[in-house]
Amino acid sequence: MNDPASGRPSPKECWAQVGDLRMRYLDWGGDGPPVMALHGLASSANWYDLVAPYLRARFRVIAPDQRGHGQTTQATSGYHWQSLSQDVVGLMGHLGFSQAGVLGHSWGGYVATHLAGRFPERVNRLVMIDGGFNDWGRIPGATWEAYKARLAPRNVSGTRPQFLARIRGQLDCCWNAEVERIVQTMVYEDQEGQIHDILQPDHHSQVMHAMWHEPPSSIFPRIACPTLIVPAGPVAERAGTEMAQRRREMVGIASQAIQRCRVCWVPETIHDIGYHKPAVLAKVVAEFLTEG
Repeated sequence: MNDPASGRPSPKECWAQVGDLRMRYLDWGGDGPPVMALHGLASSANWYDLVAPYLRARFRVIAPDQRGHGQTTQATSGYHWQSLSQDVVGLMGHLGFSQAGVLGHSWGGYVATHLAGRFPERVNRLVMIDGGFNDWGRIPGATWEAYKARLAPRNVSGTRPQFLARIRGQLDCCWNAEVERIVQTMVYEDQEGQIHDILQPDHHSQVMHAMWHEPPSSIFPRIACPTLIVPAGPVAERAGTEMAQRRREMVGIASQAIQRCRVCWVPETIHDIGYHKPAVLAKVVAEFLTEG
């Protein structure tokens, strides 16, 4: 399938009843091994729109809108790791997949690690894309209140042109018509023409609670499948910062704690590697998923 306007391959938009959710997912087709592609917090299945076309010739990529995101049900609860993992397992059951490779970007990396640790029989390979390894409780002097403030919901406000201008400034290095389309799948416009995150504030709070009280280090020892961590190597102006050093330390801790894990840094890129360097990310992922 190709989008007549852009000429790019396009997925089939599908729906599944998974427990209490009506879950939207994008099926990129193909006859290869299945891959579940999990997006980040306040994102959507469309985050993989620039990456999946590079993978579809070798894999069947399925990208769902997770609970409370995109067009999937705005469930009032269930934003903890067990429920989020079960959501993915339920979708795999709907699709007839007994096992799959699992990709997770950002917060999706945390969901993916818990899926691999809690349902090891369902995940044959795990890829953590600039997420899933940060254990914020390890930061000296870290407190729950400081953590909540640090990871508060992003500023999504104003009219659509105002919102897009602000996001364009943040993603200036990779902004194009496709990225502009993708970021708009993560928000909605109210009757007054104001833009808001689809992820509701209370649901964001539930996610933060899970991330603080059940940090990734609690699940690392239970991950048995081959695992690849793909961190974003910082752009030059951020390379020497304290946060960059802390991230390197956390990546090292995670790679040591997970039994069969290795690391592949993507140099000089941003957190949204899939926007900035989709072909590079797809190559790294494909090589890992197919290696002996």
